[in-house]
Amino acid sequence: MEPLRIAIVLGSTRPGRRAGTVADWVLGRARSRSTAQFELVDLAHHRLPLLDEPDPAIHGHYLQPHTKAWAETVEGFDGFVFAVPEYNRSVPAALKNALDYLYREWNDKAAGIVSYGVDAGGARAAEHLRCILGELRIADVRSTAALSLMDDFTDGEPTPRAFQVQKLDMLLDELLSWSGALRSVRMATVR
Repeated sequence: MEPLRIAIVLGSTRPGRRAGTVADWVLGRARSRSTAQFELVDLAHHRLPLLDEPDPAIHGHYLQPHTKAWAETVEGFDGFVFAVPEYNRSVPAALKNALDYLYREWNDKAAGIVSYGVDAGGARAAEHLRCILGELRIADVRSTAALSLMDDFTDGEPTPRAFQVQKLDMLLDELLSWSGALRSVRMATVR
């Protein structure tokens, strides 16, 4: 069977964001796992405008070329790690918008969350994201890395404490297990 394909999604498009450095840290830890291929997916490169599809995503009738391209990207992955900052106690609008564009392409896949923020390590964004993922039929794994901008970064670069590294490793192990199991669910379901 082909290796699992896991996207590490940069959950912010804001100039000066730290999502790229966080995603690179995740990718560096993930590459030691031989049962999966990991790839960065930067929402800024997809340039999705505010949701502009006339039909709800659950119908799967996409008209816009950017939606079709986004659907093709998401469809190709078995699982996701979301590198998400906390903006005003929630997820960035760009990530919510990107999730709302699609439905079926997200279904029966697994996700892990690596959050970051000032006072709670992005925990509130992670909790909001879990609710959104559940509605899209994405199974989120329990383990999470929640990086504090005060304690897990030096000069804007991630320098996670040992327990955060351990949490990320647990997250990746759980994600690969669930992604493999859900791949068989998708293969058994006629799409």
